[in-house]
Amino acid sequence: MRLRHIEVFHAIYMTGSVTNAAEFLHVSQPSVSKVLAHAEQQLGFALFERIKGRLIATEEANLLFGEVDKMYQQLRSVRHCALNLKNKSSGKITIGLAPALGFELIPQAVARYNKLNPQVHIHLQTMHHDEVRQALTEHKIDFALMFSPPPLPGIKQQLVCLSQLVMMYPRDLLPDIPTHVSLDQFEHQEVIGIGDSGPLGDLLWHRLTEDDIAINTNITVQTYFIAARLVSQNIGVCAIDEFTARGNLNDKVAIAAIKPALNFNLTVLRLEDKNLSQIANDFLELVIEFSNAKHHTSESQPIT
Repeated sequence: MRLRHIEVFHAIYMTGSVTNAAEFLHVSQPSVSKVLAHAEQQLGFALFERIKGRLIATEEANLLFGEVDKMYQQLRSVRHCALNLKNKSSGKITIGLAPALGFELIPQAVARYNKLNPQVHIHLQTMHHDEVRQALTEHKIDFALMFSPPPLPGIKQQLVCLSQLVMMYPRDLLPDIPTHVSLDQFEHQEVIGIGDSGPLGDLLWHRLTEDDIAINTNITVQTYFIAARLVSQNIGVCAIDEFTARGNLNDKVAIAAIKPALNFNLTVLRLEDKNLSQIANDFLELVIEFSNAKHHTSESQPIT
């Protein structure tokens, strides 16, 4: 199949008709029909059947689509790269990030960057550590921002800033609102657990094991955000990353640094053999600037 065949086949398969495909590709319907017919002639089998006025993909088309879709995504990546090279003031940046970064840090960086570069399209995609390498190698993202990721083959890591786990608790539980707490203070409290919490969960677990601290965990959730909302309902306490904690502060909860500190790295991951485009690099520098400014501010102010 030629590249034009792939584009037309993919568009028809995804939109369900020649008319919709033509609109999607910004070409005429006869042009789409002609390319489809030529593709089917070269392949030697039909890709679609017309049944009651609708185009239905054949069994061969369904089997072929998986491979065609991979190539189509690669074509989009090539166009994305070419657009960025053509005009550094426009283009698209696609970023993978830990969900916690969506509360303050990334929204602030996007707001500043968008004001300076309104022609640049920014796509944010939340993901977990085990998704990052595939997303990078398949060029689905330009870079990722993760918490203390493990070493990955072919992936370059760069420190953005040092952060910490904090304890979020209902204000009524500790009325004096301490700025620092120890984990053993909460042995008899309900500690909300985070299922599959990756490196940060491992960090907390190792400390609890080393210090032989037993905690009650009758409620387990999948995200730190939900844990923070449960704390607001006075259900329990949770050890949580500083980004999520600060993004979910209200008059019912407070946060305190854990002593000894449970530090982790905010890290950018990118392909080892591929340089970032200028627009992606500019955005990353802005993220680093914001994260370090926030880190210095949090060091000089008590956590409440």
